[in-house]
Amino acid sequence: MSKGKILLVGFGPGAEAHMSIRALQAIEESDVVIGYSTYIKLVKNLLGGKEVIRKGMTEEIDRCIEAYEQAQLGKTVALISSGDIGVYGMAGPTYEVLLKSGWKPDSDIEVEIVPGSTALSACASLVGAPLTHDFCSISLSDLLTPWPTIAKRIDAAGRSDFVVALYNPKSGRRTQQIVEAQRILLQYRKPDTPVAIVKSAYREAENIQMVHLDEMKDCKIGMLTTVLIGNSSTYMDQGLMITPRGYANKYKDITGDALEGEKRGRSLNMGLEGWKSCVREFLRSSDKHSLRDVALHFDSATGDIISAISEAKATDELDDNAGEYSAAQVQHDPLNVIEASKHWGLLRAVVRSEAGAVAELMIQAENFVMRRDWLNIENEHVHLHINWPRVKQVWFVRRADKLYSVHFTDERNETVFNLSLVRTDGEYDTSALKAYKQDWQTLTTLNELEKVSNE
Repeated sequence: MSKGKILLVGFGPGAEAHMSIRALQAIEESDVVIGYSTYIKLVKNLLGGKEVIRKGMTEEIDRCIEAYEQAQLGKTVALISSGDIGVYGMAGPTYEVLLKSGWKPDSDIEVEIVPGSTALSACASLVGAPLTHDFCSISLSDLLTPWPTIAKRIDAAGRSDFVVALYNPKSGRRTQQIVEAQRILLQYRKPDTPVAIVKSAYREAENIQMVHLDEMKDCKIGMLTTVLIGNSSTYMDQGLMITPRGYANKYKDITGDALEGEKRGRSLNMGLEGWKSCVREFLRSSDKHSLRDVALHFDSATGDIISAISEAKATDELDDNAGEYSAAQVQHDPLNVIEASKHWGLLRAVVRSEAGAVAELMIQAENFVMRRDWLNIENEHVHLHINWPRVKQVWFVRRADKLYSVHFTDERNETVFNLSLVRTDGEYDTSALKAYKQDWQTLTTLNELEKVSNE
């Protein structure tokens, strides 16, 4: 028996002009073509003399099993899909079926993936250049994915300022998912953010709607629609949806000279190696910035801002200070800071919730008690419980003579809580301040034995 073969073919939007040469070859060399009935119709002129097996919308696994069984008979099977078969297509389910059946890449059945133009790229080509910068795709179908997972992904995309392509946005039964997606994104995007709603790109029923984000949910949207939502810099001009690549961050105009301080072919000043210097420059520009203000300005975790402060350098040639701020990371067991704080007198503990609430608690360090994985702060007025394993770094932070504090940050460098010395009648307790400064020196410096062990 001849060796069987499964060709996983993505044929793009459907028109032969937009199919790759390899996709045309794959269908031509196949004995059997398997696909969703709508896909079969799109390429029916290429199927002369082929055995054709049509399957319904919810019969994806059946298609995979059928392809495997036909290949076991020694046939060359084309399992077809519009767009790219590896993007919300049949490639994944096929491999799952094959692997669970004991198939291996070196077995008698060869598998080849033939990529095709995705729906999002086809739709984007019809409306301008909306995907020129970072983007993501999210399917709104909750048939196989829990809605909380989908909502979390939409929120993350909005928070991260991605251009968003929504697949499977709406169907006869699923009508509220697009409404929820709009609600989530409007938390991060302006109401007039450009949106392109494209149905059946490059097909006879092609339809394009160019609207704003606040109008999106009221538009005609179905399962054959892809929705492209711009980011904060996307704009409409002459009916075209454009997302800038970012040249304005470096050049005076598209063909002009580099902006002051920027260099051609080099990372931006706000690149990986330079952005912390920009933080320090921002802090030098004014003495009115709180750590929270700076974190919001740079859209960064407070711990990242503190890290930037800790890297300040001051030499005869360079004064790269952080204004009123200075910081240093604790090099010892974080619990040593809790023990040391018992000598700092009255403390203010600050905890922020993700929803925006802020709690400021007046405590004494002797109120700290460790119980298994929890640091408990308890007195007659306050019960605060800190999940201690969440604490990954500890930072001493000083702001001139206005603030002496310690920040406890997590794996994302977000502040879990912070402690600050408290002034009475505008003055710090002398012994408490002396102890704090001594602990800063001791706990942020490795002793010689620790240096050797770390090396």
